[in-house]
Amino acid sequence: MPPFTPRITRAATLVAGAAIVAGLVVAAPADAAPTTGSAASTAPSGDRQNVGAEEFNACLVRTLFATTFTDPDSPFAQAIAGQIVAPDAIAHGSGTASGPQGLLAQFAADRERIPGAQAVIKHLASDGDLVAVHWQIAPDPSDERRGDAAVDLFRLQDGKIVEHWSLDQAIPTGTPASGNTNTMFSDLYRPSEPAPPPTEQQEEENRVFAVSAYDTLFRDKDVSILDRAFDPAYLQHNSVAPNGTAALKQFFSSGVQFPAQQSVISLSDGDIVWTFSQAVGAKPDDPLLAADLFRVDGGLIREHWDVVPTR
Repeated sequence: MPPFTPRITRAATLVAGAAIVAGLVVAAPADAAPTTGSAASTAPSGDRQNVGAEEFNACLVRTLFATTFTDPDSPFAQAIAGQIVAPDAIAHGSGTASGPQGLLAQFAADRERIPGAQAVIKHLASDGDLVAVHWQIAPDPSDERRGDAAVDLFRLQDGKIVEHWSLDQAIPTGTPASGNTNTMFSDLYRPSEPAPPPTEQQEEENRVFAVSAYDTLFRDKDVSILDRAFDPAYLQHNSVAPNGTAALKQFFSSGVQFPAQQSVISLSDGDIVWTFSQAVGAKPDDPLLAADLFRVDGGLIREHWDVVPTR
């Protein structure tokens, strides 16, 4: 993926300053401008053409991470969360409290589980009324192989977070049996030729394409989609499988049984499509099973990251 080129705004500058003060480590994010909904859902909420509103939403979420994660119990963190998170914000997931205190409790639990952890944002998407963050809960920000991997999804309305989903998993340690040594976060794909950022229309086409491929594989269990929609040498950031489609073909052809699942929320940001899945037939408020990120370039899926909760 080409290096991220931020839009320079006063708000972005203020957020960057806040990040330094709060000790947040901000990695180069994905190009911002996603879209919401799944291929079978209604149109995205919010104005996808309102770049200013999307930037504002992204800045709010970055500010939240920057100013509250390192000390979620502090009066300062409490005040910032109270400004950004609506009092009745809905938190999805069993045992998760709503409102600002629910989010701060999540951050406090993260830091208790991983002492000294810092929030390292790897990819961030903002489009319409949704902001998604792919991040590392890192005891050492220079080491992508320790701590937890997480994806958080926020819905915003009138400058407040009103809905929140969170998924996390421990980063696998040791030498994987698959031989795949890619980290869960690294950006490895490089296009053969430089290309301009996707247009809003191309982002939407990418979203529909990737969600359809995901559902065809994981809901319909049609392995032939791997030959039509995936680069044979696509880059895999889940250590259970090596790079390329051969291992996936073998897995799906081995007769292993697993419940069918499908994308229920999706975003497209630059050349990355985000999908959030549930089991087929799940109730709307049932927990999300996984978050998957797919890099789409030249009409093929070239790279993949995921977070699959195990606890």
